[in-house]
Amino acid sequence: MSMSDPIADMLTRIRNAARIDRQQVDIKASNICQGIAAVLKQEGYIEDFDRIDDGKQGVLRITLKYDQEGLPVINEITRSSKPGRRIYLSVDKLPRVLGGMGIAVISTSKGVMSDRSCREANVGGEILCTVS
Repeated sequence: MSMSDPIADMLTRIRNAARIDRQQVDIKASNICQGIAAVLKQEGYIEDFDRIDDGKQGVLRITLKYDQEGLPVINEITRSSKPGRRIYLSVDKLPRVLGGMGIAVISTSKGVMSDRSCREANVGGEILCTVS
């Protein structure tokens, strides 16, 4: 079975794992998913991620992050741009998620970046997802 949207699959797996308090979640590896995981780690939404070679496509093992009360750090993670409707924005139109308390993950010509990094680098791109 071919998967038409690996990003949506990744976000759904993270969302479901956080709801049932799992420590780790495995996701099929791809360069875009690895870029999203790197942004989530850089912004403090996940503990860590590792790429595991399984002889095929590979697996990304993401370690989720929880606060002192045992609640997941990721409250909401939603897909913005979809295969049927791509959303591209310039740097001055990038969204501020929860007034700057959340992040938007953006695919740019310089790689996958958070909205803050895009503003610093003065680049726009495709809005992949928002995290709060």
